[in-house]
Amino acid sequence: MAENEEIRKRNIAYKLRIGDILKGKPITEAEKFIYLQLGEKRVVRVNILANCVDKFVQEGEKKYVSLTVDDASGQIRLKAFGDDIGILTKVSQGDTLQIIGNVREWNGDLYVIPEVVKSVDPRWLLVRKLEIQNARKDMPTDSTESPVKDLIMEKIKQAEPDGGIDIETIKLDVEASPDSIDVEIKKLLEEGLIYEPRPGRLRYLG
Repeated sequence: MAENEEIRKRNIAYKLRIGDILKGKPITEAEKFIYLQLGEKRVVRVNILANCVDKFVQEGEKKYVSLTVDDASGQIRLKAFGDDIGILTKVSQGDTLQIIGNVREWNGDLYVIPEVVKSVDPRWLLVRKLEIQNARKDMPTDSTESPVKDLIMEKIKQAEPDGGIDIETIKLDVEASPDSIDVEIKKLLEEGLIYEPRPGRLRYLG
């Protein structure tokens, strides 16, 4: 067991967004998950920052805790079993977490077995997004992805029933640098397609 632990620890914990993890291709051998193929990377361990949006606890003989975490690019579950559930029991819905753990796959469902879970300041979500964008070289990209302007407009339109959307939320959700997002928002305001009912809040003018 000590040898397996050592092998596991030697695997790099890649800093990834959940959306990237979900794009990966699970590689299996004899129906056993081996690694996640993500571009040129063979991912076994991940280092992610995300908000806890749901928590499930099963007590009794078969103890089990599951957390659903979301970083605005996607959602994935953390799972802990038996004596290992302590790592997740103190987490509350709404907490922003740094998570280091091992990717697993079962019946087409990707999830993470956590090694480290700790609460962090929510502002680290944007820091991590920028960090990953700056380091990104061989991540798979969607060739049909809309321009930044179209993505921003889509987010603003979708938020109309909620009375608009905050600029900071757009910067977390849209895969682009905050500076380029600011430029496109300024253009949309100048074109009269959107308006700012209050500082930092945007709505669709239609």
